[in-house]
Amino acid sequence: INRMWVTISDRSPSMLRSLVLKMYWDDEAAPAVSVPFGDFFGIGLGKTAVYENALFANPEGRSFNSFIQMPFKTAARIELVNESGTDLPMVFYDIDLQLLKSWDEDFLYFHSYWHRDTATVLAQDFEIMPPVKGKGRFLGSNISINANPDYKDCWWGEGEVKIYLDGDTQYPTLVGSGTEDYIGTAWGQGQYFTKTTGCLIADSKNLQWAFYRYHISDPVYFKSDCKVTIQQIGGNTKDIVIGLQKNNVDLIPVTVHEAPRMIRIYKKDSTVNLRDSSLPNAWTNFYRSDDLAATSYFYLDSPKSDLPDLQPLKIRTFNLRK
Repeated sequence: INRMWVTISDRSPSMLRSLVLKMYWDDEAAPAVSVPFGDFFGIGLGKTAVYENALFANPEGRSFNSFIQMPFKTAARIELVNESGTDLPMVFYDIDLQLLKSWDEDFLYFHSYWHRDTATVLAQDFEIMPPVKGKGRFLGSNISINANPDYKDCWWGEGEVKIYLDGDTQYPTLVGSGTEDYIGTAWGQGQYFTKTTGCLIADSKNLQWAFYRYHISDPVYFKSDCKVTIQQIGGNTKDIVIGLQKNNVDLIPVTVHEAPRMIRIYKKDSTVNLRDSSLPNAWTNFYRSDDLAATSYFYLDSPKSDLPDLQPLKIRTFNLRK
């Protein structure tokens, strides 16, 4: 399969999260892909946008295109399941494929996984892609966040993306330095899109962001296993973070940064008193809790994986905003 094009008559947030796109390879009973329809096509939060990148396109905000290559050996089945409880009047689609004379043993099966945590746990990394066993390639992900209003306008994106490969567990094989850095921009995230990186929603008023990074020019291969996570860390000046603490907002201070010094103050079992006079009045990073969701895309040498089933409709559609 080389290309898919779909358009639907109801593109509301609730429908984009209620529709489930499923893909089965080689008559496997379990789907290799089971992802909310809107999230699969490259944008989270149950929303659409006008954009084009290396994997997806939505030329005028009314259609959904995928250019991901999806090999199969003996059989392929693609389903669109409506779990909304209401009719979807119109669905139109193309699925373009090429039948080859033989199967190349180097081919890998395409997979996709979606997960949401409406309130991430302090100091616990969110799993963009839980541990996957086998030989394969991490193709990338799109990530969306409903930032917790308890933190007001504090920046939410200081967390590092970590990729663990081939037995690495204590320390990641690949590690970034913040969400905006991971997607190729800097000093925050504004709305933009390029071939492999972008931020399709940057709505500071409603505290919503949706961004992506596809590892095409910088492929990530694994021989035995792979896991991808992101820290939930935000930041602001120390006095503002002290104000959040006074209001009993859930947070754990991590570092105070006064260039060129980075002072690590994180303690696992206790909260540091930021009023300590030895600490400079400077930018302070802290663990925080937000509503986070991610779609991961990967190839595997098996038509099935052991990842969990798609979360129920109640979690997928909780607190959606138009």
